[in-house]
Amino acid sequence: MTYLSDASRATLIIVDLQEKLMPAILDGAQVMQRAVILAQAARLLGIPVIGTAQQPLRLGPTVAPIHALLDRTIEKSSFDACAQAEFMEALICSDEGGRDDLIVLGCEAHVCVLQTALGLLHRQRRVKLVSDAIGSRRSSDKIAAMDRARGTGAEIVSSEMLMFEWMGNSNHPKFREILKLIK
Repeated sequence: MTYLSDASRATLIIVDLQEKLMPAILDGAQVMQRAVILAQAARLLGIPVIGTAQQPLRLGPTVAPIHALLDRTIEKSSFDACAQAEFMEALICSDEGGRDDLIVLGCEAHVCVLQTALGLLHRQRRVKLVSDAIGSRRSSDKIAAMDRARGTGAEIVSSEMLMFEWMGNSNHPKFREILKLIK
């Protein structure tokens, strides 16, 4: 295990960024912007991007800018995505490729994001939560979720931290492309 996030070991998990939910999220536009940038960077670096959709008939599909960047979307009814066999199967496939650094972002911080992070931690998985790409309807719920996740072993990171860790240095072949995303 490395002290930095390694693109060759990472899987990006985008939780429930859905059409009917996003308008209710505090700072939802910023959450979406950071999620899109991080997913674009992941695609440039060959990092798998898995999405979840909570009851899509009720909350709508994944928002279009994110949907276009997903390798796979898993529909779910459980708040903890780990309760869905299809989600765990997708992670097992990633594990076989050595991808044990699970990067989680999405909505809502205190419900599906937190329960999924706790489910992964319970299964002895390495979890990072992307603070600037996670949202809730109330800031107090997001703060409580981040505190609880940190207390149970999740690392709290920002999207830019990850992108620079994934590249490692300014000589990375994708440095200029990723830099354009950041600026």
